Amino acid sequence: MSTTDTDSTDPIRIAFMCVQNAGRSQMSTAFAERERERRGLADEVELLTGGTHPADSVHEEVIDAMADAGFDLSDRTPREITLEDLRSCDYVATMGCSTLEVGEVGSDVDVRDWGLDDPDGRDPERVREIRDEIERRVVALFDEFGSGE
Repeated sequence: MSTTDTDSTDPIRIAFMCVQNAGRSQMSTAFAERERERRGLADEVELLTGGTHPADSVHEEVIDAMADAGFDLSDRTPREITLEDLRSCDYVATMGCSTLEVGEVGSDVDVRDWGLDDPDGRDPERVREIRDEIERRVVALFDEFGSGE
């Protein structure tokens, strides 16, 4: 946007966050990694994920639902995300469970609250529905900023 700091292109930074970083934000990140690769944006898009109170592990039903879609999340570990991390982003997608006051992030960050149901403890069919909705939202987000070129 500013012509003075044109290092040609700073990467677009996107964060996917929720409270536990054990379900929705992990699925979002996996779909975003795939989209980034599909679109050849490895150098242009940086992805972050985390939770305000991370769980010990990714929910089993999420690992199963993502395996059905060709993703292996079994080696992923929920991590904490800080306000500083979020402030460094262009886009922050919260999953509908955030304890974060998004106003604290600042006005330069495009914050989206996706308002998704928590897959933890849900039956496999419902987890797959949540997964598919996340995939649609991630693809739409990439379509949005990808059309700027």
